[in-house]
Amino acid sequence: MDAKILIHVEQLYRYYGHHPAVEDVSFELALGEVLGFLGPNGAGKSTTMQMITGNLAPSAGQICINGVDLLDAPGLAKAGIGYLPEQPPVYRDLTVDEYLYYCARLHRVARNQRGPCVSRAKQRCGLSGVDRRLIGNLSKGYQQRVGIAQAILHNPAIVVLDEPTVGLDPNQIRDIRNLIRELGENHGIILSTHILPEVQATCSRVQIIHRGRLVFSEHMAELERRLAGHALILETRAPLEVETLQQLPGIDNVTALAGNRARLHFDTTSPAEAVAACVASQGWGLVELALDRQTLEQVFIDLTCSDATAGNETGAAA
Repeated sequence: MDAKILIHVEQLYRYYGHHPAVEDVSFELALGEVLGFLGPNGAGKSTTMQMITGNLAPSAGQICINGVDLLDAPGLAKAGIGYLPEQPPVYRDLTVDEYLYYCARLHRVARNQRGPCVSRAKQRCGLSGVDRRLIGNLSKGYQQRVGIAQAILHNPAIVVLDEPTVGLDPNQIRDIRNLIRELGENHGIILSTHILPEVQATCSRVQIIHRGRLVFSEHMAELERRLAGHALILETRAPLEVETLQQLPGIDNVTALAGNRARLHFDTTSPAEAVAACVASQGWGLVELALDRQTLEQVFIDLTCSDATAGNETGAAA
């Protein structure tokens, strides 16, 4: 059975004058999914998130939140969203409890439900021991927790987190990542970040936006298979011959690299044994023969540093 679709975005555009900040963006977010939303500065990432959360009107396109059209019924649609901006919208001169009860009123939580909702949000975010402390006296990590607590206070189906771990120490980052994974079990999460290892540690799907257009969208399991790669890196003591390697069974093509090195691309089964035998028979002297593993950083750079990116789209979300 397919998971429930919480966000449906279709052909979304946003223009500033004649400049398209977001152009023809379409994707979906399902219940139980943590979507990593990546892009370089100025790519249209924040603009897209502001449109999804109802803080910015699109120039064209449709946004449905939990089956409700955001433009037709903005109040009802936005009630299903929790949002943590990059700068947490906390009031430093309030205690944690004062702030969360205030947010419960803003979220229109019924009076008799505010106490249980606040208690549940504090428990999930690890705030039970600081409920009477001034927010301004809390560490950056705890202020981030308070920001996430206000975003999930009304138990929204969708939680949008913009750079939730910026400025945190490694222990705080680990705690926030664990919280995001936990939230992803019962919500749909959109996580915007520049920290690529964070995406691999917490997300079930990744999208990359560049110059206002989606240029990459894959589930993490598919991405991991892609990153494993179908290529070998070969280094020898003596100069190697590309033409000889090209003739080996299972080799698709060979790319010469600097020094006595080459990248050998193959289709399915690794030809490592045949390559090693070839090197020995030719007397080249084997120095290295290893699987060439690509990284998410390399994928990101390849897609966002090319002038021809717009023509290399990988496809819309599944």
